Amino acid sequence: MQCWSERLIMKTKILTIVCVCLMGLGGMNTSRADPQDPLMVVGDVALARPGCFLATVFGAVIFVVALPIAATSGSVKQTADTLVLTPARATFTRPLGDFSSITP
Repeated sequence: MQCWSERLIMKTKILTIVCVCLMGLGGMNTSRADPQDPLMVVGDVALARPGCFLATVFGAVIFVVALPIAATSGSVKQTADTLVLTPARATFTRPLGDFSSITP
């Protein structure tokens, strides 16, 4: 018979696995790039998506730090869009292999 702490640990592990699986399924993007250039898709998955995700995370941290200044200047929406929403869109809603929305 297991004690309550072992059950709690087991429930925590199962919950963590379920959350990770759901996050993986929720982040899937079923759109595809031009099938003639699979190298673009590989580059996107291996380099661009992780880079955009890191930009989203760091942008969120910088946004929290800059929030008092943005609030006093009245530019909270513009600051949030620049630091968080634009990299998040490039990470999660852009079709695989499509770099047109992130290149200047």
